[in-house]
Amino acid sequence: MKKYSKKKILLLSIGGGILICLISIYLYRNTLLQSIVSKRTARIEQTYGLKIHYEKMEMKGLNKIILQQLSIVPDQRDTLLTLKSAIIKLSFWKLLSREIEMRHVTVNDLSLAFIKQDSIANYDFLFKNGTKQLPQTTVNEANYSERINKLLNLCFGFLPENGTLNHICLTEQKNKNFVSITLPSFIIKENHFQSDINIQEDTLSQYWIANGEIKQHDNTLKINLYSSDPQKISLPYITRRFGAEVTFDTLSYSLKKDILGRSQVRLNGQVQVNGLDVYHKALSPEVIHLDQGKLDYQINIGENALELDSTTTTVIFNKLQFHPYLRAEKQKEYWHFIVSVNKTWFPADNLFSSLPRGLFNNLEGIKTSGELAYHFLFDVDFAQIDSLKLESELKEKDFRIIEYGTIPLSKMSGEFSHTAYENGVPVRTFPVGNSWEHFTPLDSISPILQMSVLQSEDGAFFYHRGFLPDALREALIYDLQVKRFARGGSTITMQLVKNVFLNRNKNFARKLEEALIVWLIETERLTSKKRMYEVYLNIAEWGPQIYGIQEASSFYFNKRPSQLTIEESIFLASIIPKPKHFRSSFAANGQLKESMEGYYKLIAGRLAKKGLISEIEADNIRPDIQVTGEARNSLAGNEPESSSPSAEE
Repeated sequence: MKKYSKKKILLLSIGGGILICLISIYLYRNTLLQSIVSKRTARIEQTYGLKIHYEKMEMKGLNKIILQQLSIVPDQRDTLLTLKSAIIKLSFWKLLSREIEMRHVTVNDLSLAFIKQDSIANYDFLFKNGTKQLPQTTVNEANYSERINKLLNLCFGFLPENGTLNHICLTEQKNKNFVSITLPSFIIKENHFQSDINIQEDTLSQYWIANGEIKQHDNTLKINLYSSDPQKISLPYITRRFGAEVTFDTLSYSLKKDILGRSQVRLNGQVQVNGLDVYHKALSPEVIHLDQGKLDYQINIGENALELDSTTTTVIFNKLQFHPYLRAEKQKEYWHFIVSVNKTWFPADNLFSSLPRGLFNNLEGIKTSGELAYHFLFDVDFAQIDSLKLESELKEKDFRIIEYGTIPLSKMSGEFSHTAYENGVPVRTFPVGNSWEHFTPLDSISPILQMSVLQSEDGAFFYHRGFLPDALREALIYDLQVKRFARGGSTITMQLVKNVFLNRNKNFARKLEEALIVWLIETERLTSKKRMYEVYLNIAEWGPQIYGIQEASSFYFNKRPSQLTIEESIFLASIIPKPKHFRSSFAANGQLKESMEGYYKLIAGRLAKKGLISEIEADNIRPDIQVTGEARNSLAGNEPESSSPSAEE
């Protein structure tokens, strides 16, 4: 009996002690809360150089926190965040262990403003490495895994499992440009959310609807986005930042974050878009339309590198599916990019029926049969651009064109009407065939001239299939070095396709369409090499408004193409790259510049190797011609416009 009484007293004592502790915690809960918040706030302020202020913070009951008039201001920066009021329900047991876990949140009048004036931004602390830095100090080198992790933690940590957020406003202001995203009411119920979104960018207003799911514990996010208006969604910021316009009907996006190590983040997810329209002058002069596209991705992010894994990444647009590999790595100030695609045999029509509208206008409606396979590799290290690798090969098996698209690609095989353009404006239209009085058949053109042009423009024309990979690679290296389209590495087939089927705009779309049409013409032998060269010599521009070899021979030498000398032939070959600047080859006295001698020796040497002239003739050839045609009037009293072509050019 005594033993039982002692046990009972012990249990009562323990129970009483727990009760007293709970009562004490309850009575001093605000003190406990202030202690936790003060320590966290002080650490954040010291780490990131912030000033965090609030007028009131108190605890109601055991798990409800009331917060009023919160502001966050980075040192010497514009205010980043303001909050009128918030009611936050926490996990009581997490709070006992000095951890804060939000179960339900009610927020009123939250404003988050990202402001950048010149090079000073009120959000740059997010990308620093956890030490207080003054505005004048240099920002540490980017740690991409850390950046991504911080931004995603901010996103996941801000949204609880349940909550109501009233009048949320996010703004981005850079100098005079302004974007505002307003959410009148954002409701979260058991991790699922829904909200209207009002977008204001300068003078553009939009109204979106968003719904989805966010799970803080799993680091997962799903969102669906569509417009409440008949108009498509137009992405803000894109036009201002990149000069592009991107619109779509619906967008679905999912993301899951995994931490693989101290400096390794992996993102898995999916992006699906319907009714996508993209416009940028560098891509195409027209709007590029994609009915539907889908990307299943896995991105591995390290300290200085991002990698798209080809084994787990799938791109689908219309009927075409492939698995790209992408790696971008930054060492010091230099980037190293690797892009590759390897697609094994697939139905050819899956490619041609999937081409986005606005990107391949001449091929719209084309129908094909057979199979294709494709290999692509692009590897460039900007620390050593000369090491650039470029591989692109489209293979065919039992391939056949069943039906042409907008334009018959075999039109060069017969007589056709050709229009010459300057700056996108048509200047002349003439038939390419015997009905044109200035047309000259290939066998009526001097063999010396034929070979001179070939050796100058494309010596392997009769042997390749439309492309010279090494020339394209060298041209790309040079373009990257000078940071502009300076060289194209074009073959004669590519020049023909550009002039006969396409415009002369230097954009991504034209180069893609050009490459595909060249491949079709050469692979299917839609036009013979001999006929293509004949067309080339009859439509090439040889001077301002001078088209075809007959007009050129008459304009410069008052001769027919069959009557040209070796020196005259080499001269005509030299001006094809810059026909409007032919005067740059001449000195003030009307004679060819001495600097032309290197070019003449180069071409003469090649003619000798082909057996068209002797070695002795080649050694004696000099840049010595007499302009006797109408062009002579253009040389009198005019200074040269630019430097003369050289052997290297």
